[in-house]
Amino acid sequence: MAVTPPVCDFGWHAPDFTLPGTDGQRHALADIAGPKGTLIMFICNHCPYVLAVIDRIIRDARELQDMGIGVAAICANDAATHPADSFENMTRMAADKQFPFPYLHDETQEVAKAYGAACTPDFFGFDADLGLQYRGRLDASRKEAAPEGTRRDLFEAMKQVAETGRGPAEQVPSMGCSIKWKAA
Repeated sequence: MAVTPPVCDFGWHAPDFTLPGTDGQRHALADIAGPKGTLIMFICNHCPYVLAVIDRIIRDARELQDMGIGVAAICANDAATHPADSFENMTRMAADKQFPFPYLHDETQEVAKAYGAACTPDFFGFDADLGLQYRGRLDASRKEAAPEGTRRDLFEAMKQVAETGRGPAEQVPSMGCSIKWKAA
C-alpha cells in the first residue's frame, strides 16, 4: 500500500544518530553533514518505488555531493519480516550499485521514528544548520520511473538549499511503500 509523508516542517532540526554502515564504519549525523546542507534518505532494498529510481537517486546524490551536500541513506525496515532488507543484503546492494553515500542500518528503528519517516523513499533535505528545508519527492516517478527529462524535484530543491539556504515553498510529497515496522 502506498504511503505519502507529511509536508515539510521548515526549520525542524535533524535528530542526531550514529548507525552502522554497509562500509563497516559507524556514521554519525555530524560525519555526514555537508557544508551546504545534508540529505537523509530512507530507502530499502525491496520496495518497487525505490528500485524504480535507485539509479536516479545515485546520480542526484553524486551531483549534490559535488555541491557540498552531505548524503546518507538509511534502511529501517524489519528484516525479520522483509529479509531482502537485511544488513547482509543492504551491503550487497550498496556494493552492486556502488553507492556514493553511506548506507546505514537502523535495526532498532529509533532513527526512523525520530525522523517521522513514513515510506521508502522518504527524503529529508536540511540546510547547513540542519534545519529541514525539503520533504518532497525525487521526481514524478512512482512504481515506474518517470520519463527521462522529468523535472528533478529533489535535486533542484537541494541545489536551491545549497545556494540560498532555503528550500522551495511548494513541494510535492514523496510516495512509496510504508516503513516495515517491527511488531510491538
